[in-house]
Amino acid sequence: MPVEIDKIRNVPLFAGLTDDQLTAIGEKLELRHAHPGEHLSSEGGTGYFFFVIGDGAAECTRSGEVLAEFGPGDFFGEAAIFRTRRRTATVTATADSTIYAMFGADFAKLATDTAVLHGGSSRRSTSASRARAEDRVLGAR
Repeated sequence: MPVEIDKIRNVPLFAGLTDDQLTAIGEKLELRHAHPGEHLSSEGGTGYFFFVIGDGAAECTRSGEVLAEFGPGDFFGEAAIFRTRRRTATVTATADSTIYAMFGADFAKLATDTAVLHGGSSRRSTSASRARAEDRVLGAR
């Protein structure tokens, strides 16, 4: 089921996109719900999906060490799609959460077709903990 553009309009990654671009993204996203303790991705697993947290919270860990806490607007999963093909960390919901998921091939195509989105995927979300986690996860590969 596609995600309405009003649900993703304020996601920092999608800032600057037109309504048509947001509609194209929303058509490829699927709405998921996660409960505390549910793994959204697992370290070492294959990376088939890109995720955006709509509401709720999640924790990013590697080898049991907490690297970051994610909240609304934060995203993850792009490293496995664009770089490593494997998940570099485990992300676990820490609250009831609404998650928007996109199949990796769809995300890669949209990122290629949408210059603003491609630039956004390399600049990360606004979360400082997200940036620190990115540095720690990618730096230790």
